[in-house]
Amino acid sequence: MNLNEKNTKYVVHLSSFPPRECGIATFTEDITNALDQKFNPSVKSRIVALNDNPTSIYNYNTRKVAGEINANEISFYVNLAKELNANPNVKVVNIQHEFGLFGGNWGDYIIPFLQVLEKPSVITFHSVLENPDDELKNVVATIASRASALVVMNSLSKEILILDYQIRSEIISIIPHGIPQVALEPSDKYKSELGLQGKTVLSTFGFLSPNKGVQHAIRSLPEVIKKYPNVVYLVIGATHPNIVRDKGESYRNFLIQETQKLGLENNVKFYNKYLNLEELLNFLRATDIYISPTIDESQSVSGTLSYALGCGRPVISTQTSYAKFLVPPNCGRLVPSRNPGAIARNLFELLSDEKKTKALGREAYEHTRPMTWPNVATAYFKLYEKLSDLEAEDDKLPELKLDHLHRLTDDFGILHFAKYSKPETRYGYSLDDNARALLVSAKQYKNDSDPNLGKLIQTYLNFIKFTQRPTGTFANIVSSQKIKDGTTDEDVQGRAIWALGYTASSTHIPENLKNQAKKLFAKTFNHFLKLKSPRAIAFTMTGLYHYLKKEPSVKLQKVFKKLADAQVAQYKEFASEDWHWFEDQLTYSNSKLAESLFYAYDLTKNPEYLLVAKKTLNFLKQITFEKDHYSPIGQNGWYFRNKKRAYFDQQPEETSTMVETKVAAYKVTGDKQYLKDAYRVFNWFLGKNHLNQMVYDEATGGCYDGVGEYAINLNQGAESTISYLLARLALDETREG
Repeated sequence: MNLNEKNTKYVVHLSSFPPRECGIATFTEDITNALDQKFNPSVKSRIVALNDNPTSIYNYNTRKVAGEINANEISFYVNLAKELNANPNVKVVNIQHEFGLFGGNWGDYIIPFLQVLEKPSVITFHSVLENPDDELKNVVATIASRASALVVMNSLSKEILILDYQIRSEIISIIPHGIPQVALEPSDKYKSELGLQGKTVLSTFGFLSPNKGVQHAIRSLPEVIKKYPNVVYLVIGATHPNIVRDKGESYRNFLIQETQKLGLENNVKFYNKYLNLEELLNFLRATDIYISPTIDESQSVSGTLSYALGCGRPVISTQTSYAKFLVPPNCGRLVPSRNPGAIARNLFELLSDEKKTKALGREAYEHTRPMTWPNVATAYFKLYEKLSDLEAEDDKLPELKLDHLHRLTDDFGILHFAKYSKPETRYGYSLDDNARALLVSAKQYKNDSDPNLGKLIQTYLNFIKFTQRPTGTFANIVSSQKIKDGTTDEDVQGRAIWALGYTASSTHIPENLKNQAKKLFAKTFNHFLKLKSPRAIAFTMTGLYHYLKKEPSVKLQKVFKKLADAQVAQYKEFASEDWHWFEDQLTYSNSKLAESLFYAYDLTKNPEYLLVAKKTLNFLKQITFEKDHYSPIGQNGWYFRNKKRAYFDQQPEETSTMVETKVAAYKVTGDKQYLKDAYRVFNWFLGKNHLNQMVYDEATGGCYDGVGEYAINLNQGAESTISYLLARLALDETREG
């Protein structure tokens, strides 16, 4: 077994695995891919694949599959346990448990494996059966007694394990079935791709078997079709391999005959194919209402139901144990099993009210965001960390994606607001967003001189020029009708100066763009010393710092020093033994105040600037660094001196500025602790926050708008996405060379 890469720690999964056609195999592929995406290369997932008989030969991915065993030979389990025990690189073993996967009575061949295994073991129960007979109860209880931890996918399953099997509550974790991270999109585009234009699409997907109950969905349709003749019901997926082996296609043929008998040939379509993920998601996104008519109401997990809700599709589902856990009334409807009439009644309700149906879909999408694979992988890894010496490395970064930045940007500028990931034109634009978007595109141009980045830089410069008044100050809000507001907010002026100063000094961007930035920047010089807001001063100093590093100027150097002295004077006015800050409150962009003095020290070498910078940044760290995650000041109340700090809602902008400041402190001082802190803060975006949920959306390249006490704000507006990108690019700068 190949588990011997040097300096590598492994989590080994004992499970079926593709190309074996099996729901557990697909789950294992998805969870291991998600784990590797977040934690490789320091920790790697490997699979020991379960084959259903000695003659089964599968063309496994040899990079992921370290070994194979015959599920029906008990000696294989014992030998595998001994081999894993002897390998110091193996840290945790995760067994994806389904009774039919393992040999013996109720799959009890797994018990000798667990009895011999000395490594920490996690059992993921994909099925939890109520009211067990003595034999089943003994098998499950014995498995639980040998495992380090158990995972179930809903609260009812946990309750059954406790009450029916007398298993200790403290070893049971609830981690939901994972779902792909996809954007919420309307169905029209995907209907067109599948030739379903003008149709109202119902669907059911997954391995076809009698337990699927598809006949009851088909029988619900005749009256529905009379009123809604454009309805089409898609039955998507191959017949379960075990059913094909034992009974051939008898169930599929029965469904086809039922369809013909009811005269539904034009309204029921069968897709007899094992779909890859992209194909499956396209079908789901073409769906208007998903139907899960399964017969077994004790079903404790359903990947198909999870995926449908995760794509933002309302569901009509049999009231299984899992559906009761997963489908609240604002996401779909629950019906008794084997009840075509109940399915029909709910179809009539939803088909008659398109607004309600779309609202259910939006709620389903929001409800399932904690279930995306990156969040599920994080939950599993936190469990692994408790059981072993595994530890996530903070410096693993996602691939940089500018997709959502491009999506939000039109020919005039970057739009301020988005509903989920869809830009909303009616809310217009802001200079704050366009200035920071200019920073992102100018910084990334150094890494990638893509002409499209040049176009973005030009767009944002044009916007800034449009908002600049003859006096040199800027408007902030521009309506969708291109009408400017009359603001002279100092922080807005400071952010524009910051962006222009950086761009004007950027030797890597095209000369014509650099010169445009210089002209706009020069018109702001007379306003520098008029600024009173410490944030506006900090933003201005940041732009001026970058400019002076490339374009030395005695006059501007003197201005810069006066601004730095103003920051120090502000600090001295408000600081005390227990309050090392520039004001009586902490609000937004807090760390930028300290950052400005790191820059001041770098330009002047005045030790007082460095002393104040360090004191204030350390003060902010003491307040915002929790034991295991970063917790920015919440905007719902901020933090006023001698009062309690607000924890919610936490904004990406505040996290981003802290990353930038920590990176700046590291670059100025060379102290690697600042860099470690920067990665720790950045991981707030990647799930290391109090909700243990991703704030960055890997599917869209966007960032959610905030973290509340109980939920994520799922809109992906300009400020949040730009904030993420600025933080990401700041860390990239530490890796250059």
